[in-house]
Amino acid sequence: MATGADTTEGTAPARRRRLETPRRQGEQVSPLELFFDLVFVLAITQCTQLMSDNATWGGLGQGVLVLAILWWAWVGYAWLTSVVDPDQDAVRIVIFVATAALLIVALCVPQAFGHLGPAFAIAYTFVRAAHIGLFLLASADDPGLKRSVTRLGLSTAIGCGVLIAGSFVDDETARAAIWALALVLDTGGTWFIRAEGWRLVPAHFAERHGLIVIIALGESIVAIGVGVAGNLSFGQGVASVVGVGLAAALWWLYFDVVALVASRRLQRATPGRIQNAMARDSYSYLHFPMLAGIVLVALGVKKTLGHVDDPLETVTAFALLGGLAIYLLAHVAFRYRHVHTLNRRRVVLAAILVALLPAATEIPALATLALITVLVWILIALETRTYGESRFRVRHEEFVPERTR
Repeated sequence: MATGADTTEGTAPARRRRLETPRRQGEQVSPLELFFDLVFVLAITQCTQLMSDNATWGGLGQGVLVLAILWWAWVGYAWLTSVVDPDQDAVRIVIFVATAALLIVALCVPQAFGHLGPAFAIAYTFVRAAHIGLFLLASADDPGLKRSVTRLGLSTAIGCGVLIAGSFVDDETARAAIWALALVLDTGGTWFIRAEGWRLVPAHFAERHGLIVIIALGESIVAIGVGVAGNLSFGQGVASVVGVGLAAALWWLYFDVVALVASRRLQRATPGRIQNAMARDSYSYLHFPMLAGIVLVALGVKKTLGHVDDPLETVTAFALLGGLAIYLLAHVAFRYRHVHTLNRRRVVLAAILVALLPAATEIPALATLALITVLVWILIALETRTYGESRFRVRHEEFVPERTR
C-alpha cells in the first residue's frame, strides 16, 4: 500500500509539469517568434492591398481598422513570449496552430468587409483564444499573473464576441462601426488590469517591437515592386530609388538613437507596475501609429509608382504625407512617454507635411515623393548634428541596467 501511495504522489507533480509552460530565460528573440511574424508580414501586405483596391476615405479607414485589430493580436503574443519559453514543445505546437489560424485571417483581409468577414472574425478569435490558453497555463503558479490573464481573457472574449457579431452585418459602414467598438472594448480592457500583475523580459520586448518595425518597413519595399508591376520606365526607376531612400530615412529615425534609448530606459525602469506600464504605453499602444504610418506611406509609394507623372489623388496624398506625419508624431509621443520632452523638429516637419497636402494634388507624384524624402533627410542631418557626442555614447556605450550597478 505504501508503495502504491508513493507512486501516486510521485506521478502527480510530473503531470503538473507536463501541463505547465516553462518561463522564458533568455532575452534574444527566438526563431519561432520570427516564424510567427512571417504571417504578420502577409497580413500587413493584405491591409495595404485592401486600401489600394478601395482608395477612398472609407477604404483607408477599413484598412487602418483591420490593421489595428491584427496589431492587438500580435501585441498579445509579444507579451506572451516574454513570459513563456517558446522553445518548449507544447508552446511550439500551439503557436504553430495559431500561425495557421493567423494565415487564414490574413487571407481574408481583402474581403474582410465582404463575404469573408465571418471567416476573418472566427479565425481571429481562434488566434486570440490560443494566446489566452497558453497564458493561463503559464500563470498557474503565479496568482498575480493569473488574475491579470483572467481579466484579459474576459475583455478578449467580449471584443471577439462583438467582432463575430459584426461580421454578419452586411452593411460595410455598420460592420466597421461594430468592429471599431469591438477593438475599443478589447484594447480598453487592459486599462482595468493592474499593471504589476504582468511579467516582462524588457530587452526581449523592446527587440521584438523593433523587429516588427523592420517588417513594416519591408512592406514599403514590397510596395515598390508591386507598384512597378513588371514595367519599369525611367520615371519609375527614379521613384523606386527615392522610395528606398524614404524607407531608409524612416529606419534611421527609429533605429539610430530612439530605439536604443527607449530599450535602455525600459530595462532601467523599476520592475513591476512602472516597467509594465511603460511597456504597455510606449510599445503596445504607441507603436501602432508608427506601424500605421509606415503602411500608409507604403500605400502612397505604391500609387506614386503607378503614375509618376500625374498628381496624387487626395486620399493617396494623405496616405503618403499624412502617413509620414503620423509616423513622426508617434515618435514624438514615444519620446514624451519615456523622457517627458518634446522633439519639436519632428512636430514641425509633421505640420509642414500636412500643409503640403494641397500642393501634392497639383504637382507630379514623383516630385512630391522626392520633396518629402529630402525633407526627412534634412531632419536627420539636423538631429545628427545636434546629438553630437551624446549620439556616439548612446550608440557605442555598453549598457548595464542601473539596478545591477
